[in-house]
Amino acid sequence: MKPKVRFVPNRLHLKTGDMAYIISGKDKGKVGKVLKVLPKMGMVVVDDINIKTKHVKPNQKNEKGSIVKAPAPIYSCKAMLYSEKNQAPSRVGKKILKDGSKVRVLTKFGETV
Repeated sequence: MKPKVRFVPNRLHLKTGDMAYIISGKDKGKVGKVLKVLPKMGMVVVDDINIKTKHVKPNQKNEKGSIVKAPAPIYSCKAMLYSEKNQAPSRVGKKILKDGSKVRVLTKFGETV
């Protein structure tokens, strides 16, 4: 079952490959890598977070049925960008460098992402 689509801006503070720190819910305090970003729903899929089980029926490819565990999407507002260097989460800001390029910055530490 797909979550209902709600109106959100198509820009999220997390991107694929970032480390995310979960700030609320059953997985509060856990850290994982962002596997997929769903900007139209305002959600992200994080590795080993919000694990759901799915029962798969037997078919020609899979002779036996099985139980598959996979991460499900969570709302991006429940995740913060995590600094592996400082071992702490932080908000994300934007900064324009002298050469004109725009980069993301961890506001707590001033570290560029």
